[in-house]
Amino acid sequence: MATDKSESLHLYKFLCQKIGSEQVVRVRRLTYTIGDIGNDSKFKQISSGSKGEGLKTKGSDLDLMYICSLIKVYESARDIVPSNMSYPLVMDTEDVSPCFTKLRLIFNDPNIYCKSIQKIVQIDSFGKYFFSNKLFKMSFLGPNLKIHGPCLSDHDDVVDIALVLQCNQWISPAQPWITRSRRTWPSPDIISKITSCGVLFVPVGYKGSVNEEEEWRISFSIAEKFLIFSFNHTQLLCYALLKIVLKEIVEKQEDLKGLLCSYFLKTLMFWIIEGSHTYTWRPDNIISCFKACLQRLIYCIQYSTLLHYFIPDNNLIYLRFNSLSKHKLISILDTLYQQRQGFHWLALSETLSDYPRLTNHSSINEHIMEFIETHKSLLFINEHKVLLCHMLHYSRTDLSVGLFTFFFANALKNFQERQQKPYKLNNKVQYYKYKHDLSHLLIGVQSDAVSGWMKLASYFYVQKNYKTALLLTDYSLWKCTDEKIDSSLVNNRFDKAKIYWNPNQEYVMKLTKHWKLYTVLKMLVVQCIKFTIESPFIPPELQMEVAKSSEEFPSNQFAHFLHFLCYFHLHDLTSCTYALHELEQSSLECNRIGTRISVMTFLGIAYQMMGETSLARHQFYLADHVRQTGALVLHV
Repeated sequence: MATDKSESLHLYKFLCQKIGSEQVVRVRRLTYTIGDIGNDSKFKQISSGSKGEGLKTKGSDLDLMYICSLIKVYESARDIVPSNMSYPLVMDTEDVSPCFTKLRLIFNDPNIYCKSIQKIVQIDSFGKYFFSNKLFKMSFLGPNLKIHGPCLSDHDDVVDIALVLQCNQWISPAQPWITRSRRTWPSPDIISKITSCGVLFVPVGYKGSVNEEEEWRISFSIAEKFLIFSFNHTQLLCYALLKIVLKEIVEKQEDLKGLLCSYFLKTLMFWIIEGSHTYTWRPDNIISCFKACLQRLIYCIQYSTLLHYFIPDNNLIYLRFNSLSKHKLISILDTLYQQRQGFHWLALSETLSDYPRLTNHSSINEHIMEFIETHKSLLFINEHKVLLCHMLHYSRTDLSVGLFTFFFANALKNFQERQQKPYKLNNKVQYYKYKHDLSHLLIGVQSDAVSGWMKLASYFYVQKNYKTALLLTDYSLWKCTDEKIDSSLVNNRFDKAKIYWNPNQEYVMKLTKHWKLYTVLKMLVVQCIKFTIESPFIPPELQMEVAKSSEEFPSNQFAHFLHFLCYFHLHDLTSCTYALHELEQSSLECNRIGTRISVMTFLGIAYQMMGETSLARHQFYLADHVRQTGALVLHV
């Protein structure tokens, strides 16, 4: 018994390193939750998929759902709440499979609706008008998008977006879920939160149905996210292990790909946890817990039965397997289940193949690069800085305060404001605008170690306050030391073994292992400096670079370039020449294509200003060559 507990604890600690500790999972979830804040009011964003759940393994995905607020779904006509902001549709579940519905126009005359709605309507043989899931998806198709099941995807299948509709009430087919017999999970509080969010409708019909294009799948994605977030960490790790088994062991067999999916495993976990005692899900019992999950999965496949968690009338895997695939699936899973000594099958998994080797347990600061990567992948709409400020005010934990502060500072640093023509502004308005811009940028310096200061320095440079810009640039260059983490170098790194720290970074990370995440982000991370189209803060010499699209520049090299510009306008030729030399030296350290292009552009502009036209032409030529070929070239 003691040996089993020891082995379970060893595995639990290993999984915390490879998949994420409780604190790291909280950071991931809160990061994506903040990412959901402040979208266009017409389309509310919901992040889901493995990443949205707080997991990160090989092949982890981020699914984005956008709720179309222009249309509201109701279960019956008597539930409709009149509104000038949305058009009503009513569920019609006659002659459809469980978990699916048709969406009928409340008025049997599509001409009452706007033209965009009329284009999505189909009429059935009884003269009723229904919302077509196919036409709905087609109405959002762009030149670089394609329909992929219920989603819209790019042609490389990198982006997967689902546009969905919502009913704000909990629907009748799922009503028995609220009161059915269960042990302790989910709690009454979780049930109350889930039912208050209603349900979603995904634009895809039941496969093979005669009305497939008119049907919509009833989705409980919001409810499922609440349930996943209520898992304790042992339960979450068991869920992650099931997903790893599926992706890295089962689906290595080509003929088994697509037979099981993550949604089936999630549903399986819901049923198992609902029927078990919470105290069994402990770190020192994780092996037994996972084996129980495997055993239940084998049972479900054996009898082709896995009921939908909210609407059990829907058997998710009915007629899904033929006898050959069923036998092969059960054989693989049973082999894993029957192993008596430890988890030797983990060697078959790419993510977990280094078990049982175990280094010291990771602190949250050692996952800083992963957080930066997550942050870079999110689309934040900076106009909603007021909402971020509101959420910051009501944050309850130190972690949420830190992350909201981080994103709030970034939002203010990168706030978009089009250049206003000076002749339209009187002195009073100009002064107000100056104070407004300066206050935003001063808060923005809290976003990281350097880029906020450089944005502020660039602002003073544009104001022709060269001496203040020089002071800020000197301060920024002083902070650009080699223990800082360059966020532009973080690129899809997950396995800690693949992250290489220089000796100074290793030393500093040990010193800061008890620091809060936001403190580390603010003190040790260096982001690129970003300028939007028509930004009033970009030096005039770089206006051409952002004439058509936003542009990012490496903070360190931008600081050297701004140093040069300030001295040039101050007519300090000696310091100007020295700053140019420093920029040339920094260019030799560039090993990234984007950085190399930026530095070549900086050098080209600097040489041109100094009258070195042949050197300027050469740098512009090299920048164009790298931009077109994607190949790094050595300076000649």
